[in-house]
Amino acid sequence: EVVDAKGNYVLFVRQGNTLILSGHIPSTPNGLLKGKLGSNLSIEEGYRSARTCAINILATLQSELGTLDRVKRIVKIVGFVNCTDDFEQQPAVINGASDFFVEVFGEKGQHARSAVGSNALPLGIATEVECIVEIEG
Repeated sequence: EVVDAKGNYVLFVRQGNTLILSGHIPSTPNGLLKGKLGSNLSIEEGYRSARTCAINILATLQSELGTLDRVKRIVKIVGFVNCTDDFEQQPAVINGASDFFVEVFGEKGQHARSAVGSNALPLGIATEVECIVEIEG
């Protein structure tokens, strides 16, 4: 299910055959996945949070494109991790999104990536993932 934007922005902008997706949050039917890595969340819980962000990105893509078959390549993702100052495993957390895209799209899901630690994220969420996607026509 597509998660509505939480501010004055759109979920994506289309430029030619490229979709630039805004940050997607770990929203589930049971609510938001909240917490801070290095404090009250494990790497595994953070991984699941990043995976949930990627699932929500796919919901946006499916809604916009009608089919995921039009995805030509996941070009890049940027993942943000709500974490303590001494937490150093941001890449392991954002692997939750990266692994999911490769599971779904195979080689087309391999992408460039940044994994960034943050002292806080909106709404207290554990992770946020944004994405650039190349699409067919």
